[in-house]
Amino acid sequence: MREDLPLDQVRTLLAVVDEGTFEAAAVTLHLTPSAVSQRVKALEERTGRVLLLRTKPVRPTESGSVLVRLARQVARLEQDARTELGLSGAGEPTRVSVAVNADSLATWFLGALTRVPPALRLCFELRREDEDHTAALLREGLVMAAVTSSPDPVPGCSVRVLGRMRYLPVAAPAFAEQRLAGRLRDALPEAPVVVFDRRDDFQDGFVRGLGQRRGAARERHHVPTSEGFVTAVAAGLGWGMVPEVQAEPLLRAGRLVDLAPDRPVDVTLHWQQWKLDSPALVAVAEAVAAVAARSLRGGAAPSPELGSTGSGQGRLGGGPP
Repeated sequence: MREDLPLDQVRTLLAVVDEGTFEAAAVTLHLTPSAVSQRVKALEERTGRVLLLRTKPVRPTESGSVLVRLARQVARLEQDARTELGLSGAGEPTRVSVAVNADSLATWFLGALTRVPPALRLCFELRREDEDHTAALLREGLVMAAVTSSPDPVPGCSVRVLGRMRYLPVAAPAFAEQRLAGRLRDALPEAPVVVFDRRDDFQDGFVRGLGQRRGAARERHHVPTSEGFVTAVAAGLGWGMVPEVQAEPLLRAGRLVDLAPDRPVDVTLHWQQWKLDSPALVAVAEAVAAVAARSLRGGAAPSPELGSTGSGQGRLGGGPP
């Protein structure tokens, strides 16, 4: 016999995840904390699965993430339907949550959002995350779409190629002269390096690509913003992999030097989103694809359909392909 999923219980689960506690969800839903707890417990009994980890804040289990994603998709479709029907509350701004890596955010991505028709009245919630967490955010239903570096689609999502972002191994001229004399293959593993955060192994991958068995030096400067990363490299703190679009002006000005002009690294970016026939998501996807086609190498022209072919790191993950 088919087990229905009561939408009031599913929406309550979503409220608890969004607010972080049963008490906060109760305030949002105008219920008592006991009533909120009873709804979640009833949904767990109906599905036969634990849906929430009772931590602070609460976190959805793998099964809970499926229902959280369902609740968000239902809310998205409901809002679209209200808008088409002209019902009360339909004129409220629509929130669109997107996960995006820091380098895209600092270079081309914001320009895409300005192309979305203002008449749609969208409010964007951007989350800068690494590629593993980006996939988790999509699975948990915490974001509707993501700029990714992985071609592997999250269940329930479609993926399209956006283009390639090129990275160059660069350093300040004085730093290169003092710390990178001799063969690059031998000097680079010993030289100070700038990394995005503790999960950033992009520079290590480049060093290994030169034929070294180990990665970059242990003298690592952690700079967790795209703009700050470039500034740190140009200031001479260490070498690093910098997006071509950010490096070019500094190369022309003589503030950076390309350490290996014959070894750029291209990272293919993808757009991944829920499989929903939502005007808001369609508009954002087409705007992103249009700007990516101009801003990224090999960018594909936008199309009405999102074909399946990901996720993007706080910066970008991995090393040379």
